[in-house]
Amino acid sequence: MELLSNSHNELTLNPGSIQPHGVLLALSTQLEILQVSSNTQDYLGKQPEELLGQPLSYLIDALDLEAIAQLPTEEIDTLNYLKLSVCTKEGKREFDAFVHRVGDKIILELELTESPAQVNFFNIHALIKRAIAKLKCTNNLIDFLQLAAQQVREITGFDRVMVYQFDHQGAGEVIAEAKTQELSPYLGLHYPATDIPEPARELYRRNSLRLIPRFNAQPAELIATTDDTPLDLSLSVLRSVHPCCVEFHQNMGVAALMVIPLIKNGNLWGLISCHHQTPKYVPYEIRSGCEFLGQIVSSELANKVIQEEVDYKARLESLRSGVVESISQADNLKDALIQPEPRLLGLVGATGAAVCLDGEISLVGTTPDLEDVRSLITWADTQVNDNIFCTDSLPKLYPEAETFKDIASGLLLLRISKLRHYYILWFRPEVIRTVTWAGNPHESIQVHSDGSVTLCPRKSFEQWQEIVRLTSAPWQECEIDSALSLRNAIVGIVLKKAEELAKINQELERSNRELASFAYAASHDLKEPLRGIYNYSVILLEDYASALDEDATEFLQTVISLSIRMEALINGLLRLSQLGQAALQLQAVNLNELLDQVINVFHASRQQHNLELRIPRPLPTIRCDPVLMNEVFSNLITNAFKYNDKAERWVEIGYLDQHWGQGGQGGQGSNFSTVSSPDSHSPITFYVRDNGIGIPPHHHQTIFKLFKRLHTQEKYGGGTGAGLAIAKKIVERHGGQIWVESTPGEGSTFYLTLE
Repeated sequence: MELLSNSHNELTLNPGSIQPHGVLLALSTQLEILQVSSNTQDYLGKQPEELLGQPLSYLIDALDLEAIAQLPTEEIDTLNYLKLSVCTKEGKREFDAFVHRVGDKIILELELTESPAQVNFFNIHALIKRAIAKLKCTNNLIDFLQLAAQQVREITGFDRVMVYQFDHQGAGEVIAEAKTQELSPYLGLHYPATDIPEPARELYRRNSLRLIPRFNAQPAELIATTDDTPLDLSLSVLRSVHPCCVEFHQNMGVAALMVIPLIKNGNLWGLISCHHQTPKYVPYEIRSGCEFLGQIVSSELANKVIQEEVDYKARLESLRSGVVESISQADNLKDALIQPEPRLLGLVGATGAAVCLDGEISLVGTTPDLEDVRSLITWADTQVNDNIFCTDSLPKLYPEAETFKDIASGLLLLRISKLRHYYILWFRPEVIRTVTWAGNPHESIQVHSDGSVTLCPRKSFEQWQEIVRLTSAPWQECEIDSALSLRNAIVGIVLKKAEELAKINQELERSNRELASFAYAASHDLKEPLRGIYNYSVILLEDYASALDEDATEFLQTVISLSIRMEALINGLLRLSQLGQAALQLQAVNLNELLDQVINVFHASRQQHNLELRIPRPLPTIRCDPVLMNEVFSNLITNAFKYNDKAERWVEIGYLDQHWGQGGQGGQGSNFSTVSSPDSHSPITFYVRDNGIGIPPHHHQTIFKLFKRLHTQEKYGGGTGAGLAIAKKIVERHGGQIWVESTPGEGSTFYLTLE
């Protein structure tokens, strides 16, 4: 691996020299020689001064000149190859020529062609073809790269061939290796990002192969005419080697280097790095075959990596589809998310999760404590960008997380709605890793007294181990995408359901208005014929009693009784329909005064007063419609008196303390509770409690339906079954709710809240 200095001014893009195993000529667009390397005498038989300012035709014949002129040198990052003959004092010499363009200059590089006896093109072709066939038969990624290293070593003969993979921070790891038996293995060793800085990685990305046949070779300087503008040698095959890189590899015992970049999706994924303990020149034909093999490996590498990613993404997509389907069909978002537990965790490959919906947190799998999760949400919400936040080293960013590092060193937080406080958090545990470096990575960095930093080659490459703590397995991009896709789906479903609900509510509101109008009209119109039936029945009994036998008299009395009951039912229906028509007359009402009126009317309408009314403490003043609330309390107190078979009957009217929470069980002596929040603006929960006959649990909802009675007309004084339905309607019109808790044989407690 070729190392460059960290200082931009020292980058070997404009080194002013080349490696001495070839010559370089910089030409104008008219093919005039503007710069040459200082070693032209060795290869061309001419001193640099003889060549500067001369046309290229001074060296090569018209046919080769025409071939150069026709090359597409305008293309960026394109290196062109051809064979050239140069006339020297020793006669014609054959060269491998490399041509590319930089700005307004054409760079021509020449390397002596190896003799046919040394290079057999057909043998190389056969080796490459066989290597490709083997590679295509290997499916596993690591096995594939190991085979690639073995094939490159077989073709080139290098002592060591490694496949080196970069991580997202630029550090690398040797993941495959083929070597001679006597060499120590580098497989599994890690190298810091400073060994191959970003500028060096960019050069590898742009060049299809890099060869350094002799690290201890003396560079050949470039000599220019009056135009001595430094050349950009980024694409030069002969570009010289930075002294830092030379020392680095000599410290490793490397005398020659060849590097083949591995490109995935246009980015540098890794390197095939070849080391030799003695100088080693690789002919162009072999290099060309290795370039081609590198392209094949890159192509297959992309396919194999992509296939692994596709398989994993497919699993994530399947899990996400299941979650989305559950959400779309469920009435409860929380249950759809957390059931079954493995699905939510597998969605991003987590070991624990927390679902927070409006402050209610549900924990799934292995997670921190509830209060730790609450605090974590408060902190992480400030870190969210585009509704997502993730880290594989949470304790380093949020020190409080060190107490639960073994559960949540990794965090992926998805914000579904900031307004509603909807979040999903996924957790990953700490993964303590032992990273084996090729030498102490910190030795490559020197900090000077002025604060400046210089990279320098490490002296030792003995294995150096570092324990990495407080980190989890990193979150993959596809896992983050999976979380964001889930959010988009949830938002889409919620919006769709909101639209559907709005349409349903609109239609329901229209239907309710029509139904209320119909009920009002029907009940009002029914009263007149019903009154006629009642009146004529009474007349028959009073004026024609002598003409009626006993059965006829009984039948008429039954008609009168049924008429009275029918009128009561119609009055109840009419009252219920009226509740939806008239507007509420809201005002501040002292409930103590309102209850005094209710109790006075109750006592006045009954001859017996064997009902004890209890009010443990003064009631508050609330905003309500006094006429309607009078009706609610009248109905509840009347029912408490009516459905009571005790010798001593009592009814207690009061309200609950705000700090109690919902969930108490009904019955006398219970810890009664409230649905309200603890803040002072929450609705008060009132209750009407009695010691009556009680209500079975399965009828706790039924009793609030219109005309639903639990007993026959003959028991408990009759009744229409409309009272509680009317009370419920009144409470709901006030924006509140009413419910009952009861134990049969012991009594009932009716609770109601008003907004």
